[in-house]
Amino acid sequence: MAGIGGRSPSIYPTLLYADAKAAIRQLTEAFGFTEASVYEGEGGTVMHAELVQGNGAVMLGSKGRGGRFDEAMKGAGHTGVYVVVDDVDAHHQRAVDHGAEILMPPTDQDYGSRDYMARDIEGNIWSFGTYTPELGA
Repeated sequence: MAGIGGRSPSIYPTLLYADAKAAIRQLTEAFGFTEASVYEGEGGTVMHAELVQGNGAVMLGSKGRGGRFDEAMKGAGHTGVYVVVDDVDAHHQRAVDHGAEILMPPTDQDYGSRDYMARDIEGNIWSFGTYTPELGA
């Protein structure tokens, strides 16, 4: 990202899923994330996973896995995440090819970005586009 001097991002969206393994499959297959790490507990519960897209990442895990974060997120609603991609149309086509629910097809925005929007298998909203915020030093 421009303005952060090549450092790792300091903000990581974190989501919990009833079926974290299915979410990981969708995010990697349909939305092009790369699996960086997945830590499973007993019975295949995803205790923690990190998926990378560009120079950013999301963290996720299984709902009901226990711990303070799981308890704090209990009953939390859906979330929205924006991800910068180079080729919106190709990214969109990949999502379509993998059966993702598209909420808005690739659209040119007044502010110069080209974006599309999709819903994941548990209702979270993912926007993919070319807009890159200019961050301070």
